[in-house]
Amino acid sequence: MQHARTRPGPVNGDAGIAEIAAGRPFLHVWADTSDKLSGICSILQEKFTIAGERLDADSRLSQAPAAIVIRAELRDVDNIAAIKKRASKLAKASKRIFLLDHTSHVCISQAYALGATLVLPSTIGRAKLLAALIDPVDGTPALSSDTQQPDNAVEIAATAIASMFTAVTLGQPLDVAGTKKAGRQIADRITQHGLTEWLMTVRRHHEGTYQHCLLVTGVAIDFGLSLGVGRADLERLYSAAMFHDIGKAQIPLAILDKPGRLDPAERALVETHPTTGYDFLKGHEGISPEILDAVRHHHEYLDGSGYPDALCAESIGDIVRILTISDIFAALIEHRHYKPTMPRAEAYNVLCGMNGKLEKALIQSFKQVALTR
Repeated sequence: MQHARTRPGPVNGDAGIAEIAAGRPFLHVWADTSDKLSGICSILQEKFTIAGERLDADSRLSQAPAAIVIRAELRDVDNIAAIKKRASKLAKASKRIFLLDHTSHVCISQAYALGATLVLPSTIGRAKLLAALIDPVDGTPALSSDTQQPDNAVEIAATAIASMFTAVTLGQPLDVAGTKKAGRQIADRITQHGLTEWLMTVRRHHEGTYQHCLLVTGVAIDFGLSLGVGRADLERLYSAAMFHDIGKAQIPLAILDKPGRLDPAERALVETHPTTGYDFLKGHEGISPEILDAVRHHHEYLDGSGYPDALCAESIGDIVRILTISDIFAALIEHRHYKPTMPRAEAYNVLCGMNGKLEKALIQSFKQVALTR
């Protein structure tokens, strides 16, 4: 089986142009087995015009799609090679969604390296897959053959974060300079387009732990800009934000992305991530003591109730205080398919209610970031 033909008519190569023009966005579906291919096509055919092919067949689809959905085992080198052969076609799609059977940090990193704009588990289900292809702002299909490419800063940053997680998982050296460069591009993007645009773009294209890291970095940058911090401090801040959750690479994604409440053992494991990240980073050149301090202590509170070192106010530095507020706010407003996104005003009220834990003056300064910037 080379091609999956879907109603209301066949789409092979350049066929089906009339249907696309009539308003049904055109999608490609690639998969490594016939069962996976037909399963995805049956889910998507209600709202989209689809052309599908198996990765082990010669690529014959030529019409540029608005989006490409790929379901393949990325631990298989043949599948990776087949996707790389289609790289030029992949790059033309505005959305590139990878559905993974095995959602490890390494496989997610591989998907981003191949060009993914969104990585999801293959078990996500019909409604959630359709939601990933629908504009979350107004609920209508956001795809067309002339849709603009997602901003490069988002993809570069996501790839940098995925690469960090892979480095920790495999015990490889970290690309410190590349990660800082990605943070600098996020800062440039937010300076030009604002925080709201960054939050919407990240939530549209990314999911789970990787989405959280991108959101925290964006919020921390905008908070730093609103406070008027100098260039050197802004670099320390966005670097700390990019690195802050790197220790989570040692924690299974099933725990990190668990929909329900963590049990005590799971919570204890999650709470090891600041020290794990600190221990991994401290042997790398180019990471300042201030950044290391922020990675280790971004879950500390002024009243001493945080972890891992139960620090009190006088021991918690300014970058840590800013990062902690940004981290909490980003966690509250991030988009998860199993829960509604908390409005920014409500998230800010949660911060205001954390009496004694966060610096009041900074919370007051954060108000314009949370509500108006």
